Amino acid sequence: MEWNIKEFNELPNDELYELLKARIDVFVVEQNCPYPELDNYDQQSLHYYLKVNNEIAAIVRLLPKGLKYKNAASIGRVMVVKKFRGNGYAKELMLKAIDYISNEWGTDKIKIQAQVYLREFYGSLGFEQISEEYLEDDIPHIDMLRIRK
Repeated sequence: MEWNIKEFNELPNDELYELLKARIDVFVVEQNCPYPELDNYDQQSLHYYLKVNNEIAAIVRLLPKGLKYKNAASIGRVMVVKKFRGNGYAKELMLKAIDYISNEWGTDKIKIQAQVYLREFYGSLGFEQISEEYLEDDIPHIDMLRIRK
């Protein structure tokens, strides 16, 4: 297992391609949801990901405070490649992402847009629901906020 955290301009072309392909495979193909996966946040975000046997296994994208939300950092594009699910990688990666935002960036608030079926998972990590359910690309979502205490 190899944990990586890189800025966009630190990603070699082949690794960037692997990350984007994995995201498209999960969010567009697997979820049968055609939407603009490339949203102009990647260039200003940190990409935290896990490789297992030199394959992308899990990914999150860290958005600094002020990029997407004025008063909070954000974690997005949270995913585990299908063949690597069930190993606890999502929780481990989220804990690493939360730790990085809190300790490296010194940011106390993290806001996410979560698919509704993951409410309990994110709740177990300290996120609280702050919105009603809404549709984002025809998938039920909620906004959640984690405030470091």
